[in-house]
Amino acid sequence: MADTEHYVRDDVRGFLDMLEAMGGKGVEEVGAKEGRQQMRMVGAVAEAEPRAMAVQKDLTCPGPSGPIPIRFYDVKAERGPSPCVLFLHGGGFVIGDLEVYNALCTEISHHLDLPVVSVDYRLAPEHPFPAAPDDCEAAARWVASSPGELEREITGLVITGDSAGGNLTIVTTNQLMNDPAEVPVIVQAPIYPVASDVTQHSSLAMFAEGFLLTGAAMAWFTDQYGGDSSDPRHTPMVGDCSNTPPTVVCTAGLDPLRDSGREYAAHLVQLGTEVVYLEFPGIIHGFTTLRKAIPSGQNDLEAFLDATKLMVERYR
Repeated sequence: MADTEHYVRDDVRGFLDMLEAMGGKGVEEVGAKEGRQQMRMVGAVAEAEPRAMAVQKDLTCPGPSGPIPIRFYDVKAERGPSPCVLFLHGGGFVIGDLEVYNALCTEISHHLDLPVVSVDYRLAPEHPFPAAPDDCEAAARWVASSPGELEREITGLVITGDSAGGNLTIVTTNQLMNDPAEVPVIVQAPIYPVASDVTQHSSLAMFAEGFLLTGAAMAWFTDQYGGDSSDPRHTPMVGDCSNTPPTVVCTAGLDPLRDSGREYAAHLVQLGTEVVYLEFPGIIHGFTTLRKAIPSGQNDLEAFLDATKLMVERYR
């Protein structure tokens, strides 16, 4: 049962009570394949409807181990030179796909009035670290080259993603700041990211049970992903973050990962990076793809996208 000492919004409480009544097993109990199905099923009932797009098409881009599936969105049929959003999905590096994040990507394109490329990077345990960051970096460099398939002139990248995708957002941004692509990363916007060693954080202990993402699932995801936590492409805060571009970070108040996002935002502020940090109280990890079940999360998502849009307009 969720801990009652924390502020929990009414719609979040209703969703958590429904999950508890259903009594499903955690991803660490059912494994990767069934976990992927579970995430799709939850998304199908709990996520908002997608926005209408003028352009939505499935493509591939070249990757280090063969073609990487991507999905291209644009709220406009045609546009002049502009930045492009690179979206890197969450799911602990093990679950998640283009479909689960389809509605969110349409929301991002609609709200920012920018094209979006969603990346279906390789997943663990079949493809452990560093397959995911390798694929995300390759996709970012491809988008930055204004490939003919996109029929867009790309002037800069806005990299965003949630949870594990928030980690990949920071890792990919850092790679492209150290070894630039054809156009710069103008803004990064990680959503409840894994930026540091979460086992050290009080939020992991506080919210380990009863708030959707559990401590047991986190430990299992980390084990499946593999890699070395001292590698900055695995745990980005152990590396040099001194030349990070303008950044928007959001966290959820009832999230085991909350303190990782807090710590990362504070770290960037200390380094002199321009940062907007938004912590949304009373809501859980994953809210950006649960907006039918947790309607209040729509306002939080819009606040995050407003901040991102403000930062993009300053630097595009």
